[in-house]
Amino acid sequence: MIRFDADATLITAQAGDATQPARISGLAVPWDVVATVSDGTSVQFARGAFDVTQKAAKLIENHDMTQLRGVVSTLTDSPQGLEFEATLADTRASRDAVALLQSGAYDSVSVGAEPITFTTDPDGVMTVTKATLRELSLVAFGAYEDAVITQVAATAADPDSEPDTEEQEMFDAVTAEPIAAEATIPTNPIIYAEAKRAFVMPTAAEYISAMLCHPARFADMQAGIQAAAPDTVVGDVPGIIPLPIVTPVYNNFRGNRPVIDAIGARALPGGGSTFIRPKVTTNLSIAEQATENSAVQIGTLVVDDITVQKISFAGTTTLSEQVIDWSQPEVIGVVLDDMARIYANTTDNYAADTLRTGATETVAFGNDASNPAQWADFVSTAAQDILTNSNGNLPTHLFVSPNMWGYLLGLVDTTGRPLFPMLGPMNAYGDLTVTEGAGMAFGLRVVVDRNFEVDTVIVGNAEGFEVYEQQKGAIAVDVPSTLSRTIAFRGYLSAVVIDADKFIRATF
Repeated sequence: MIRFDADATLITAQAGDATQPARISGLAVPWDVVATVSDGTSVQFARGAFDVTQKAAKLIENHDMTQLRGVVSTLTDSPQGLEFEATLADTRASRDAVALLQSGAYDSVSVGAEPITFTTDPDGVMTVTKATLRELSLVAFGAYEDAVITQVAATAADPDSEPDTEEQEMFDAVTAEPIAAEATIPTNPIIYAEAKRAFVMPTAAEYISAMLCHPARFADMQAGIQAAAPDTVVGDVPGIIPLPIVTPVYNNFRGNRPVIDAIGARALPGGGSTFIRPKVTTNLSIAEQATENSAVQIGTLVVDDITVQKISFAGTTTLSEQVIDWSQPEVIGVVLDDMARIYANTTDNYAADTLRTGATETVAFGNDASNPAQWADFVSTAAQDILTNSNGNLPTHLFVSPNMWGYLLGLVDTTGRPLFPMLGPMNAYGDLTVTEGAGMAFGLRVVVDRNFEVDTVIVGNAEGFEVYEQQKGAIAVDVPSTLSRTIAFRGYLSAVVIDADKFIRATF
């Protein structure tokens, strides 16, 4: 579930017809505006993401389904965003909510939406193109400055409504017939004991609601619990002890793609399971003319066609309707986040394997990766080979596995100083740091990827390796026969070493 808190500018209407229920209306979600949701994700909604004919969403307070106040009766897809009109039920709690709206205490709305179809760009911004509105909450603070409540229409208070019992008792006490004051005040006035009202233990829902929304009531409740049962311990009252869940869900799996990010992913051509990448394999010839009017050099240009295969990457899982409805935080958001991370790593692993396999030209490295001289000798030899064999091209990148990156970080000169210091002096031959999987070494951009095989060292020119991708994102299908939903995450990716002469791989 994605939740957006929206700041609201409140315009209070005059009291409406007493026969009509209270209503609020305004803008719930602006289109194409990036905001940060409760779990830290950056999200924006595209126009048309919501079905305005969907089943009416619930109107609640503070995302608490125990505080149901009404329904979202109308949704409108306007050029500015998703507009709404909500109807409040004629209950005491709803009238209290209207009073808070009119006073400005509630000046925001919060949208609870379930994403169905979306994409994520390289900056991590999720663009949702299809979603279901589950609930609209009245809240005190928000994040969307463009989403506003434009009108509150409240009916006049019902004069015949039954007053609160405690309020009536207070009213009776202050309006009762006054007792005539004594002419003199006794030196030691009598103090009469008054029976204290019995404390009623709260339910779990009342306890949690007071803890989240009513600090003063919660303090009184705690004092009452302590006075009523001073010897009560946690094990005696498990039913009223809440189980807090700290969000967002922690996931330490990093969906980084060092190789793909270093090369850059191109748009995958549409149509067909394969496509052709043309490559010049024989260049034309130019030579000095022997004499005037003599024949000049004849050459033939040969362009080969490299066939590139499209590869599908996908994963799926099935969630029961109960898990979707009862989970907190919502399980769908957790599943989609994890799928995106795994998809990123899996596609990067394919690209890393393709690069290593395609780097068929090799140079012996030596047997001591901690020796700076062996690194310098390998890099210089590889650079010479690339310059000679790839028609004048020079290397640009140094691709390494984590263990070889560790050797690079530990290289020192004869006095023990780091060879590639983070704060590099003017004569340093690069800069590396343990906090980033990138940097410079021997004038080459370092790319360290955990998906490389152990002892991988490749010097290369990035133009000789190409990656094509079409990220299709998530798709969901409901399965009525099992009351479940199947969710899949997929995409297409191709990787090809188009010029093996631009890469030299180390052998040990």
